Amino acid sequence: MPRLRLKFPDHGQSAPHVDFSILLIGLLVLAAALFQFRQITEEVNYWSNRVERLEKQQQQKAAPRSRSTLRIREISQEIRKEIIKANAILDQINLPWETLFDSIEHAATEEIALLSLQPNVSGRSLRISGEAKNMSKLLDFVEALERELIFENVHLLNYKIKQDNPHRPIVFFLTATWIGIS
Repeated sequence: MPRLRLKFPDHGQSAPHVDFSILLIGLLVLAAALFQFRQITEEVNYWSNRVERLEKQQQQKAAPRSRSTLRIREISQEIRKEIIKANAILDQINLPWETLFDSIEHAATEEIALLSLQPNVSGRSLRISGEAKNMSKLLDFVEALERELIFENVHLLNYKIKQDNPHRPIVFFLTATWIGIS
């Protein structure tokens, strides 16, 4: 095998300033790469943290909104119920009481004692309870109510003769429907 001849540079042939320059350039490139890596890592961490904070804020905002939306729905349902009650009260107030009372007073006689009037605004009906001296006066009262222009469908629902009273009055319940009154 032939001998291998390696030539190492002498001190006279070497270029130390080129070697140090290349080494220095390599170190500068390494330092620049590490600096850039550090900046990129910090930027990634910054954006990751910001995304996490924004997601938490969105979750926190979403939860109260759902609670507040639910609360608003509850309040609006309560308001609707109050409006329905207020409309029912207004219907009661706007009932043509004077016309109803005038018609009932016109039909009633001294032999009829009215005990209660119970209007049903939605059904436009009136339930009347009272006492009559005898059956003929009670039937006359029912017929007189039927003849009144604002009443129709006057019906005697129930009657009972009070046996414990010496005058034996008749306790009655009747219903009547009123027609459009203005």
